[in-house]
Amino acid sequence: MRAWRVERPGPIATRPLRPHDEPDPVPGPDELLLRVLACGVCRTDLHVAEGDLPVHRPRVVPGHEVVGEVVAAAGEFSAGDVAGVAWLRGTCGVCSYCRRGAENLCPSSVYTGWDADGGYASLTTVPAAYALRLPSVYPVASLAPLLCAGIIGYRALLRAAVPPGGRLGIYGFGASAHLAAQVALTLGAAVHVITRSPAARELALSLGASSATAGPPPEPLDSAILFAPAGALVPPALAALDRGGTLAIAGIHLSDVPSLNYQAHLFQERQIRSVTANTREDARAFLHVAAEHPLQVSTQEYPLSEADRALADLAAGRVNGAAVLMP
Repeated sequence: MRAWRVERPGPIATRPLRPHDEPDPVPGPDELLLRVLACGVCRTDLHVAEGDLPVHRPRVVPGHEVVGEVVAAAGEFSAGDVAGVAWLRGTCGVCSYCRRGAENLCPSSVYTGWDADGGYASLTTVPAAYALRLPSVYPVASLAPLLCAGIIGYRALLRAAVPPGGRLGIYGFGASAHLAAQVALTLGAAVHVITRSPAARELALSLGASSATAGPPPEPLDSAILFAPAGALVPPALAALDRGGTLAIAGIHLSDVPSLNYQAHLFQERQIRSVTANTREDARAFLHVAAEHPLQVSTQEYPLSEADRALADLAAGRVNGAAVLMP
């Protein structure tokens, strides 16, 4: 098969991602073997490639937004089925976090494209218990971003505790944000987008955002989600919150946060919440919402042979919406 591996993590300009021809993967017990139909390109892949995240599997194949056709069946899946592979790949099932429904916090959790090879390849494997059934109302390329950008955006919305009819601020407007904004709109929220990208502001307004600016939102916010991996945005996002507001930080990696002023940023019961991965229940709940309320998924397609270019475009901010690798 053809696969891209992170040979040596480093700046994207050093070409850490390299292509290889290698033997097909062999699924383990209770694993599916999938022929990859599409794989989304996530900012977490960039963090893995550039070394922002510690190496868990040397020379890993990135990619955790995988839509695949089942070649070798297991569990409840049959050959020919279409299955989704997301970030969460395994948990222990017995720790206190797993038992209370917080498997995303399991200390033994493992992740696709970080602990195990992912979808920047023509074939991949996944434990059947962590594979996902997908809604049938989307084309293949549009399904891929739902499997991380959509799921994590959905969990970030839950963590941001947007009240009914509330005012939500979204900082950064890439793959995850443009899906989370649409879910928030279906819930009746007024969405204010803050991004430096003119193209992203145009996309936000076309999707129904109340405003899209490069500066502060036009009104106090009940909730906010920080999608951009920029710690410098934490203080202004907190300052934009109304009393009792919540800021959820959605990324797995964030640059350092500047010092906060208690009165300006935290007083009046403003709070910060982080977002750590997702549970399978989050995934199933989001995919149900996506089936009931079809989302506009903005995609930019690349052939698998140009995975390095897709990642470089993501790093340079040249992707509007979600980049997707196609075979």
